[in-house]
Amino acid sequence: MKSQTSSSQRRIIIADDESLIRLDLREMLISLNYDVIAEVGDGRAAVDLAKKLLPDLVIMDIKMPEVDGIAAAEELTREKIAPVVLLTAYSDQALVARAREAGVVGYIVKPFRETELMPVIEVAMARFDEFTALEQELGDMKEALESRKVVERAKGVLMEVHGLRESEAFHRIRRTSMDSRKSMKEVAEAILLTHEMEFGVRAKD
Repeated sequence: MKSQTSSSQRRIIIADDESLIRLDLREMLISLNYDVIAEVGDGRAAVDLAKKLLPDLVIMDIKMPEVDGIAAAEELTREKIAPVVLLTAYSDQALVARAREAGVVGYIVKPFRETELMPVIEVAMARFDEFTALEQELGDMKEALESRKVVERAKGVLMEVHGLRESEAFHRIRRTSMDSRKSMKEVAEAILLTHEMEFGVRAKD
């Protein structure tokens, strides 16, 4: 994915089968200086358009005709097209678990507010970059997803203990991985083990 320097350069596709939702979301994104390059009403069209236009992000409803948001997210993640943020009105844990396994990197819960959008979008793109780095290291999407869970927990420890931002915590793990010639998962596991031994607590999943 291309490196960006400001939100005005972020190119986003919106996918939702409700036109009013698409309209509200488009207006909010434009207000935040994002570039909405396309809107579609079903999952298959979203995937096809994303492959053609190569956006920086796809915001997609979880329940849609043709292909649902989770299946579409899995395809876009597997082919490294773009990160996907899901729009959902559901708190179904089975759906959340399925979405996580598909590589979904962010969620926006309906009804959403403009102030909630930018943080979710920026974190989602950062996490997609991290996932891509892990997959390049491992050469396997499933292994990368498993590694990402461990790295996420280790980032949380570094953020809590050292007061780092999320991006700083990831860069520290990646730099240590390169310096020590160990995988990022191995480095993350070492961080979690050290934290558990020192503080007697296990980082939450």
